[in-house]
Amino acid sequence: MKVTVVGAGNVGATCAYALAHREICEEVVLLDVKEGLAEGKALDISQNAPIGIYDTRLLGVSQDYEKTEGSQVVVITSGRPRKPGMNRDDLIHTNARIVKTVVERIREGSPEAILIIVSNPLDVMTYQAHLSSGWDRTRVIGMAGVLDAARYKAFLAAELNVSPKEIQTLLLGGHGDTMVPLPRYTTVGGIPIHEFLEADRLDAIAQRTKVGGGELTKLLGTSAWYAPGGAAAQMVEAILRNQRRIFAACVRLEGEYGIDNCYLGVPVILGRQGVQKIISLQLQPEEQELLEISAEHVKDVMKARDRTEKEQGL
Repeated sequence: MKVTVVGAGNVGATCAYALAHREICEEVVLLDVKEGLAEGKALDISQNAPIGIYDTRLLGVSQDYEKTEGSQVVVITSGRPRKPGMNRDDLIHTNARIVKTVVERIREGSPEAILIIVSNPLDVMTYQAHLSSGWDRTRVIGMAGVLDAARYKAFLAAELNVSPKEIQTLLLGGHGDTMVPLPRYTTVGGIPIHEFLEADRLDAIAQRTKVGGGELTKLLGTSAWYAPGGAAAQMVEAILRNQRRIFAACVRLEGEYGIDNCYLGVPVILGRQGVQKIISLQLQPEEQELLEISAEHVKDVMKARDRTEKEQGL
């Protein structure tokens, strides 16, 4: 089995490194536009194999899509960060062009692949990948809720001084400030979270989760990479090993939750065919309202992509 990671920056290289350690495929191809970057990082990860004790083969290439042919899963992390003077529409246009080009090249050599989108803005880049591939929505999946849930679990574990392994939780909605934490679906060792924390403290942790990416950017001067790369690798593992794990992932909604034609994080069963089932929860009125607000925010960003397509072409 082969997995391709497009983009050898911090997130892509971390994803490739995690995949190598997990030994879930025979080969990981790391591809980047910058000459030598993917080759160097793949070589470094390969040289760690005797230390990390894994057999996964790593191949780094610069724009050589022929080497990616026959991939079962393709993780797309490529894109540019927002720069001074660049507005939201500029960023969307720039990264949508990149994702469109990548997906069209991947589609040629790996027509049966499942796409995992990590590029930002994540929800609208999943939309772009779906448009560019023309594939079923079950095979074009955005990595959103897996990362958001990991941050939420980490904050809760630190607050309660327990292992993060004991915490189960779920977050819905867009990947960003409008995400929707669901405390009533959050447990610690099977015990409802409300048995441990008062509502105001739980709300504060949820708010920190919503801006978790921004907090890291302020500290690092750039976006996070360990948790996002690891989250993408976890999704790849669930697919290739047909684990049928339940994750919140960004998919196109077609009437689920009363929302249509919107790319939003919802709970899914993830296995060999990609999204094997979208799980529809019976949300409480206030939860449904928050999800609809998040959906409207995502739709606004989708409209910005559509607007730049008409004005500048994609």
